[in-house]
Amino acid sequence: QVQLVESGGGLVQPGGSLRLSCAASGTIFSIYVMGWYRQAPGKQRELVARISRGGSANHADSVKGRFTISRNNAKNTVYLQMNSLKVEDTAVYYCNADIKPVGSSRSDYWGQGTQVTVSS
Repeated sequence: QVQLVESGGGLVQPGGSLRLSCAASGTIFSIYVMGWYRQAPGKQRELVARISRGGSANHADSVKGRFTISRNNAKNTVYLQMNSLKVEDTAVYYCNADIKPVGSSRSDYWGQGTQVTVSS
């Protein structure tokens, strides 16, 4: 059984930084694209950033220059470094990964979400 477990959320002042981590566990054959999404109250879930297995990354325009996605394939982990945080970055952040488990079909997996609150 594959699971994604996020960590690193919390409360931070505007202009501050946080680093989110998401580790995949279970009997995994391969992990393809990994990404971060977020959902603010009353809004739809939106893509923040995603990264291929080879390290090619894309970031939403709203976070370009402030957030950086990275991954460690040996640890089955994806990170999101968030700098210069703004109040409008407040949301629940979800990890997502395209995973091929051993003995099972390739599928899309989601973490449970971690709250990021930017407030003075």
